[in-house]
Amino acid sequence: MYILTLNLGSTSSKVAVYEDDYEMFSETVRHDPELLAKAKNPADQLDFRRENILEALEYAGIKLEDIDAVCARAGLLKPVESGTYHINDEAIKDALDPEYGGRQPHGLGMVIAKEIAEKHFIPAYFCDPVSTDELRDIARITGFKGMERESRFHALNQKAVARRCAETLATPYEELNLIGVHLGGGTSVVAHEKGRCIEIHDCSEEGAFAMDRSGNLPTNQLIDYCFSGKDKKDVKFTFRREAGIFSYLGTSSMAEVQEMAFAGNEEASRLIDAFSYQHAKCIGEMAAALCFDVDAIFITGGIAYSERIVNLIKHYVEKLAPVYVYPGEEEMRALAEAALRVLNDKTEVKEYGAVL
Repeated sequence: MYILTLNLGSTSSKVAVYEDDYEMFSETVRHDPELLAKAKNPADQLDFRRENILEALEYAGIKLEDIDAVCARAGLLKPVESGTYHINDEAIKDALDPEYGGRQPHGLGMVIAKEIAEKHFIPAYFCDPVSTDELRDIARITGFKGMERESRFHALNQKAVARRCAETLATPYEELNLIGVHLGGGTSVVAHEKGRCIEIHDCSEEGAFAMDRSGNLPTNQLIDYCFSGKDKKDVKFTFRREAGIFSYLGTSSMAEVQEMAFAGNEEASRLIDAFSYQHAKCIGEMAAALCFDVDAIFITGGIAYSERIVNLIKHYVEKLAPVYVYPGEEEMRALAEAALRVLNDKTEVKEYGAVL
């Protein structure tokens, strides 16, 4: 089986082709910065992104008529359970809706996938979107009526690496209690109970701070900041793109922060320690959600390449459960594997539709 996978990011588009679970071709297509600057609305980027992706496939000698299925990383959609879904008209509508996925370019990958699928009479899928929701009802309660916690996290990579960890343990994912820590530009810490993500902390909303996102903030100081003459849009942008380590050091690169620390920058060193400490605290919260019955902890994402950060986190939590490290991301392979599970009749494809 030949699977085409698409993962569209803010400035580039990742494209890969798998023969079953073997990666035959992979490329990160870089888009013209001038075109990106002109098309600030992601929907306006569709034409040149599509053209660039098709050019990359043609240059590599990939014939779309040989492809058996296409699977794209989803944009932000309505809450859904984990699984593989058909890219149907409603999924496309929500992927382009500014209230859901339209604020990010990921949904364009779904549009391109559906176009390719319809032209070549093959299925188009997405799986485990950011809005994957398996929270327990008790986890939704905040401390203020009218506000509920939402499930938004790195579901695609969390689920993929959880399955990889399960293979390491030679036990089905559905029989394990795991705590997953995704450390990238954004971060998330998740309690996986017998195959379901029952509790989460994602830096865009709560939990530990990340490279440019704030995580939890002191309530009174946050209220004072919001009422200090700031515009609502500016406040949201600040806490999503200019908070976290960026607010201290002016960089969103952990590699640069570590270089600063190595060169003797005490603040950079202190922030690395705090970053590790806060994520370790989140692991403790996830352990409580699992009644401290934890089979393993796994750490993944680009920052998992940092031995210093991994060792600092281990220092706090290794007495809780064995810690396994899987640096980088498994998103492209996860997309291919999700499609294969359906094509090989190992799981049923789901239909995107009703809100949970």
